[in-house]
Amino acid sequence: MRDGKVVVVDYDEDWPRRFDELRRRIWPVVADVALRVEHVGSTSVPGLAAKPIIDMTVVVARRTDVPPTIERLATLGYRHLGNLDIEDREAFDHPVELPRHNLYVCPEGTIGVVNQVAVRDFLRAQPDAARRYGELKKQLAAQFPTDIESYVFGKTDFVLDVLRRAGLTEDQLASIERVNRRP
Repeated sequence: MRDGKVVVVDYDEDWPRRFDELRRRIWPVVADVALRVEHVGSTSVPGLAAKPIIDMTVVVARRTDVPPTIERLATLGYRHLGNLDIEDREAFDHPVELPRHNLYVCPEGTIGVVNQVAVRDFLRAQPDAARRYGELKKQLAAQFPTDIESYVFGKTDFVLDVLRRAGLTEDQLASIERVNRRP
């Protein structure tokens, strides 16, 4: 978090509109190399408490489509941050004049996007699980208000359970767990 605080708020009905506005800005510059732009993360699940930051993923067909997508996003002021230790998920810092959001580029079918979409779709279909996840996030934010790593690591068991129930393979789960546990 830029200000050092971990803040989780109740679901905001405005989040889908904010995603749409950001997507409309991005899509025209990536449309010829991308398949779609997904609204992922907790703000994409109706009713789920979340950090009030929109997560978006530009999905491309192949790994070779990633470099031109990075170049095109740079024309909008996005700064490429690398993969941040998550294979096949390139991260970006957004232009300062835009509302805070996280932007990623992932090739179709890779763990970077499969993980995000599986969690989103499972929680959308299971409101009780989404409610429990929101409660966990609020508890972790209260427990670790200035420690984003502990907040993230505290969600790992819940997220892995969701992904297991969503049908991810043991290899996929192990890959996700490696980057979501303290060394």
